[in-house]
Amino acid sequence: MPVRISAPLNSEPAEALRPEETAGQAGRDFEACPLCGQRGAREWLQGRDRFHGRHEKYTLVRCPTCSLVWLSDSPKPSEMHLHYTDAYHKLISAGGENSPVRWRERKATLRQYKQSGALLDLGCSSGAFLESLKGEPWKLYGIEMSAEGARTAEARSGAQVFAGDIPEAPFAPESFDVITCFDVLEHLYEPLRVMVKVREWLKPDGIFYVMVPNIDSAEARVFGTYWHGLEFPRHLFHYSPASIRYLARSVGLEEVSLIAGRNPAVGTSLRYVWDDIFQAVGIRRTPTAYLGTPSLPWRMARKLVRMTVLRLILATFPLMGGGESMGAIFRKGAPCSEAEGPRR
Repeated sequence: MPVRISAPLNSEPAEALRPEETAGQAGRDFEACPLCGQRGAREWLQGRDRFHGRHEKYTLVRCPTCSLVWLSDSPKPSEMHLHYTDAYHKLISAGGENSPVRWRERKATLRQYKQSGALLDLGCSSGAFLESLKGEPWKLYGIEMSAEGARTAEARSGAQVFAGDIPEAPFAPESFDVITCFDVLEHLYEPLRVMVKVREWLKPDGIFYVMVPNIDSAEARVFGTYWHGLEFPRHLFHYSPASIRYLARSVGLEEVSLIAGRNPAVGTSLRYVWDDIFQAVGIRRTPTAYLGTPSLPWRMARKLVRMTVLRLILATFPLMGGGESMGAIFRKGAPCSEAEGPRR
């Protein structure tokens, strides 16, 4: 069941600064927070790219002021292509192509706030979401880093898609009624700069519909460095309800709704745990990125585990924290005349 998050912006993140996670870090001076600019960030945890089975360690730090978590000393943009392999793109593409329920749910959420107009999808990939809106009363636009992906998105959805970095897109101010951003914000090097553009591009009373993994979710707390949502080093930023609010409000967007829903991938996180256990006894398993299609008996066994053991595990998660995926709606306030007075 989704959990509606209503804590105030300045609420203290419950687990942000656990002593055992910061022990031994005294004296290390991490970079200032990219969001609020404050210093004093502390180490959150360390981890590896478990998806590809790589061994380089990465460090996440957390800001005690705004709750933002980010990857310290992240790879340079010119190096990041090494971490977005063909195996990764294949998995992401399959997730989008094979998830019609996902798009139906997101369209249903969207219709609660807007039913037509100009819509821009940030990081639209091959255009699966835009295609789901084709034929409806929307004028569709997208932004996609990959030129090939942008061409595919245009062909399948009829949208106008800009290929390149989000802030470089040549859209005029107040062009869009809706801007969507699904599982993209955590990958961006400059989220604050992107959010400034989001506000600039939105029409008055336009909405920004964003979805990101929840670093304060029950699954993240239980699995720690093994949580699949960490995605080292592709996820450069990790958001909690407090930090996503801070980010939106810092550019002048108003919160309409913020819900942390269940989107578990316990099986993947457990596999990462087992990978380390097997490696400790000298057995190296094939990394998740390179697994082939499982056999029918294995798929049946996996389904049985999901219906029994994993179901029991998932039943306990609401006691430990919010859902794994945050969906938020933010609005750009409409201008008001002096006679009307300020909006409340």
